[in-house]
Amino acid sequence: MEEKNESLTPANSSDDVGSWIFSLIPVGVAFLFYVVFILQANLENTNLFLAYGATAGFIGLESYWILHGLRRKRSSIVMMGIAGIAITLAILYLYLSFVK
Repeated sequence: MEEKNESLTPANSSDDVGSWIFSLIPVGVAFLFYVVFILQANLENTNLFLAYGATAGFIGLESYWILHGLRRKRSSIVMMGIAGIAITLAILYLYLSFVK
């Protein structure tokens, strides 16, 4: 029997896109509540709390997609997740270098 390399076949790509969009909804709602809470708390470093919160949310979402790619044996999803985490951390580093 011949095994298929699923990382090269785009059979479920529309499924993945729909699942990705659906996974943004809970993260977006949680981040909205986080922003409202942080803004109402009148903290001294509100912008830093928002930056770290956004970074944590995006890294959590990318980590979910890395595990999703590992379960489906799709190396492209895993690589995009790792690249997403690297880009998110680079943006946070740039933001912190301008703020501090």
